[in-house]
Amino acid sequence: MSRNVHLTIATTDYDHMRDFRLGDVRAEGIDTTWLTMDIHEIFSRFTLNREWQVSELSFAKFIAQATRKDADIIGLPVYPSRMFRFSSFYVNKKSGIKTPRDLAGKKIGVSEWAQTATVYMRGWLQHDIGVPLADIDWYQAGTEEAGRDEKVELNLPNGLHLTPMPDKTLSGMLASGEVDAVMVARQPKVFLQKHPDVARLFPDYLATERQYYADSGVYPIMHVMAMRKDVLRENPWIARNLYHAFEQSRLRCMERLKDSSQSLYPLPGVAHYADSLERIAGGDFFPYGIEANRKTLELFLQYAYEQGLAHRLVRPEDIFPADIEMLVKV
Repeated sequence: MSRNVHLTIATTDYDHMRDFRLGDVRAEGIDTTWLTMDIHEIFSRFTLNREWQVSELSFAKFIAQATRKDADIIGLPVYPSRMFRFSSFYVNKKSGIKTPRDLAGKKIGVSEWAQTATVYMRGWLQHDIGVPLADIDWYQAGTEEAGRDEKVELNLPNGLHLTPMPDKTLSGMLASGEVDAVMVARQPKVFLQKHPDVARLFPDYLATERQYYADSGVYPIMHVMAMRKDVLRENPWIARNLYHAFEQSRLRCMERLKDSSQSLYPLPGVAHYADSLERIAGGDFFPYGIEANRKTLELFLQYAYEQGLAHRLVRPEDIFPADIEMLVKV
């Protein structure tokens, strides 16, 4: 019988984690059972019941729990999902919204206040554009299904108004003009179905994202890997060994992406695109760890605290195990 520690890990199916999940990469001293499920089910079940030891988690939901007084989870600086979110703004054409500044005084819908995508975009709107969040009427509802609610506690700033709409959907309210705009992680059906009154605020969002990255050096982190603290009490080495395996798996994925001699992905020009991203980033465009992501981490932690998600303002070092990056380079 194996003397290894057994851990159950839950994520969605990412190529940069697949070698670890399938066993081509192993974490020394650890045996794993890997669950691949719908991402919202993973978030909900880990947040509510801690049903497994290691879990992918929304960065916003993670920070709300990890900054509690008696927090029972800690993070690994492993980032399953990263994405720029200027594509997340959708407007009703009759609202008169032409620029981000026009969002002041408007009604805006979000699927959850504690949704990572909107944390970044609200912070950008407040700090870069100069629109105070209290100058907006916020509404919370499911994007396509009514009844979605917050999964973590909120401590909203004074003067900010967030109205739950449990019997409505963001798609419906956007199309009808009940809200002027929405910030959502996935394209609403009314946009996909080409509703005549619904459009993106940033039609050329890719150009906006490139400029944002050039100006800020921030590549938004959507999800992190979270771990129950009880796992580390008897075996504190587990965090570093897990991180090492996740990093090996990521590097193998990056090599596949850059191998122009193979057609591993059903998309032409993948290797060329990966090479162009490396040039833009000045190196690794999808790094794990703390130092390579310090700007992004610090900005998110600031936004999360200002917007009433984090219980206290923390540093990146406060949410990860000590000395997590002190390992042999692979």
